[in-house]
Amino acid sequence: MANTTFSGPVRSENGFESVTKNATTGAITVGATYGATITGGVQSLSGAGAIDLTNLVTEITTGAGAAAVTLADGTTSGQIKIIHMVVDGGGTATVTPTTFASGTTLAFDAVAEAATLVWNSTVGWVLIADRGVTIA
Repeated sequence: MANTTFSGPVRSENGFESVTKNATTGAITVGATYGATITGGVQSLSGAGAIDLTNLVTEITTGAGAAAVTLADGTTSGQIKIIHMVVDGGGTATVTPTTFASGTTLAFDAVAEAATLVWNSTVGWVLIADRGVTIA
């Protein structure tokens, strides 16, 4: 499949892939697939750290202690971020977005807790859905 830049609308019968190419190795990584469904990449985050903005989904695993997690401002209005806990090691993961229109933090302390946010360049991350997440 070739890479092409278009200046107008594009239509495909078989969907599209958003890819990045490693400048050193030439390896291609699929970031998202657009077809009958939209599929985004998944970040696995264990303990404290930063949620990335390149993957649609971040799966959180906690250890026994508290985990401080950050979420930087989005890159474009309409960007979606899904965060959910997949392993509860006993600690709470507290996510602090740089700009959060719906509060100041999101706390995850049980498996299957989840939050879906959308980035708005005027007000920041907006919580559009959650399951069991504590918002402060």
